[in-house]
Amino acid sequence: MRFEDRADAGRQLAAALVRLELASPVVLALPRGGVPVAYEVAKALKAPLDLVLVRKIGAPWQPELAVGAIVDGDEPELVINEDVRAQIGVADSFLRKERDVQLREIERRRQLYLEGRPPLPVRDCAAILVDDGIATGATMRAALRATRRRQPRSTIVATAVAPPETVDVLRGEADQVVCLYAPANFHGVGQFYSDFRQVDDATVAKLLRQAAEGARESHAP
Repeated sequence: MRFEDRADAGRQLAAALVRLELASPVVLALPRGGVPVAYEVAKALKAPLDLVLVRKIGAPWQPELAVGAIVDGDEPELVINEDVRAQIGVADSFLRKERDVQLREIERRRQLYLEGRPPLPVRDCAAILVDDGIATGATMRAALRATRRRQPRSTIVATAVAPPETVDVLRGEADQVVCLYAPANFHGVGQFYSDFRQVDDATVAKLLRQAAEGARESHAP
């Protein structure tokens, strides 16, 4: 199974989520790649769109390999992938340093992407956390734990593709997992997209602005 691009994945994911008939959904994208996917989901569900500002902590010599992830909040949530950490050996000092580096990047992105808009409330809502694909699951696990502190009615992970073992882990963290494709032969998210070019900051800000403007128009008298 392949997706044409992130918008295509978002439309297919939206079709699966519509069938769940979720009450009071709020769509939370993991930037940057999750935003174009989540935009299509939010549009189809007629739901508000916001971000979970989370950053992966990559291995010192292999940045794409997630050792853990950090999510912003009143109490930043750090999740460590202990299996990966034990396999490659990562010092506590490295994790502390990367935590601070990624929190600074999260703050930069908050100012750039949200343009002063406050976080949307998710209390008593169905919080749908969306990404374009999931590899180890460390980033999504951090996002889920931070989101649960905001007291949603339920948490739903929605993604185009992830390996079966990651889907199993996330089922233990979320109320529901919607994954369109869980291949055993998984080497990276990009292998399942025809167009997997990097999503830039300007595109993220634009899609969030369009979603916010659409929400205002739909609630206008």
